[in-house]
Amino acid sequence: MQQNAISGNVKTAYDEFYQKHDEAWRMLGARYKAQHIIEVCAGKTFAKVLEVGAGDGSILKYLSDQNFAPEYHAVEISDSGVAHIKARNIKGLASVQEFDGYKLPFADDSFDLIILSHVLEHVEHERLLLREMKRVARHFVIEVPLDYKAGVDKRIKHFLAYGHINMYTPTSLRYLLMTEGYEVEKDLTSMIEPEVTKFNTYINQKKPKSIITDLKIAAEYSVKGMLAKLGGEKGTEKYANAYTVLCGKSGGAAEIF
Repeated sequence: MQQNAISGNVKTAYDEFYQKHDEAWRMLGARYKAQHIIEVCAGKTFAKVLEVGAGDGSILKYLSDQNFAPEYHAVEISDSGVAHIKARNIKGLASVQEFDGYKLPFADDSFDLIILSHVLEHVEHERLLLREMKRVARHFVIEVPLDYKAGVDKRIKHFLAYGHINMYTPTSLRYLLMTEGYEVEKDLTSMIEPEVTKFNTYINQKKPKSIITDLKIAAEYSVKGMLAKLGGEKGTEKYANAYTVLCGKSGGAAEIF
């Protein structure tokens, strides 16, 4: 694999992203992402865990505080992200390394579990990363945002501002994983929690706090939840904002022609 597989401008963008770090916002999002990981892994135990694209280490911090595993490792393309991870003093953190976005500096089957949370939508060559992950671990938790909706092509600038270059539905993610030799063992759809929407509205967007706005946010969440249940699988996928899967390995990638 070429060392320069990740574009230089992408590397620079993520270095700058973590230099403009917003601790409260990222920790709030990480709390729910960590909960999703714990939920899909219920009933299983993992001794050695690697987070790929670990960002600022906020997810590992929550998992460590919940005693999810005894040993953690992290790789991240951003040197500022690596610095944030090291500064957290995460219990059980054995190693933190900067990597090129694709080549994992570990031997085959080194880990019981790899976590890839809200990373795949940013990856230029997603199948290359999935193949490398499959080489070094036995199980995988992957979470992606469900950005794909009708008319998404009219909002390209919006998504590129967040670095989202890949779009997924639960079906399309499963297709991608299955054709790369992954087997989905458990999955979970989730909606953005009212607490997160309120933070985004009042803190990020700096809108004035209002009881009416609070009621609207709570009502929208409840209505979407009810519609999702009434709509079955299609309804659940329609109103969900994120999709989390626990995978094992099913064998080699699907044969092409």
